[in-house]
Amino acid sequence: MNMSPSFASDFADARPVAQHCAELTWRGPRPEERAENLAAWRRDLGQEMAQELGQLFSGGKLKVTLADPELVTGKAVFEQIGQVAANSLLRCGADDQTMLFSLDYSTALALTDCSFGGDGKLPEDAPAQLPRSAALLVEKVASLMAQTIARSGGAAERVAGDVLVRSESVTRLKPFGEEAQVALFSVTMLMGEAAEWNALLAIASDRLDGLFPGANVGSSSKAAAASPSDGRTGAFASMPLPLEAILGEFAMSLSRLEALRPGDEIPLAIEHELPLRVGEQTIAHGKLGTVENRMAMRVTRVPGLHRSASFAPIRETLMEGATQ
Repeated sequence: MNMSPSFASDFADARPVAQHCAELTWRGPRPEERAENLAAWRRDLGQEMAQELGQLFSGGKLKVTLADPELVTGKAVFEQIGQVAANSLLRCGADDQTMLFSLDYSTALALTDCSFGGDGKLPEDAPAQLPRSAALLVEKVASLMAQTIARSGGAAERVAGDVLVRSESVTRLKPFGEEAQVALFSVTMLMGEAAEWNALLAIASDRLDGLFPGANVGSSSKAAAASPSDGRTGAFASMPLPLEAILGEFAMSLSRLEALRPGDEIPLAIEHELPLRVGEQTIAHGKLGTVENRMAMRVTRVPGLHRSASFAPIRETLMEGATQ
């Protein structure tokens, strides 16, 4: 194929303009990098869990370790947990990243015993149903687990970990399918030399990288640069703004204003729809009413088709104030 110099130069000029989406150009970690990330995450997460969970128990210093994950099927996880256990589905990352946390009933009772000052030894017989005290402790342990995993995760934004749902039947939680490949972590908790407890953490293997610190930096930063922030994101998203619901506006002469005295009556003509304002910017309209014996306003309409456009002047004002 014969390319003329001018034809080739046209292609050369076009090259710098080419753009590629972050999903195609972002390179994931190499196997050795992934292994290092996993080892560091397990180590740091165990230390943080020991610090957080240690506040619940007495009798010594708590040590928590996470073993290397086993790659098994979802069905194998369900069979290992059994028909009845203290199972919790944790939300612990961006995009509703979830992870399964499971304790058998004997371990739940032992943890409860230790939290009340006992030795935390496993009972000989597991109960058919957890007592209320053990159920509450399991809920607290699962919540701390979710928060700790979320803090140590790779999300570009801080995510508050919590417990989405709990069930004695792990299959009801539907953490992953039976045929899915799952990373199964054995969690060992040691309280000195007196007690040892075991738990399970499991996550679909294709979502495992999202738990590591810095795992989403490449893709999330490019996505953030490609799309402008709206009122729910950005540096000023959590800044409280004073809003005013205007009951009525009227004109009054200066002489009448200077003559105002306590006891004077001023008639107000309340509009059918009240404006809701931030400074001079009207962001919504609503009707006056009551909620639980308190005056309230029901929003009826928001001006403009796009809220981001409606709030643009407010964000620009905040940006100008921040740079001054």
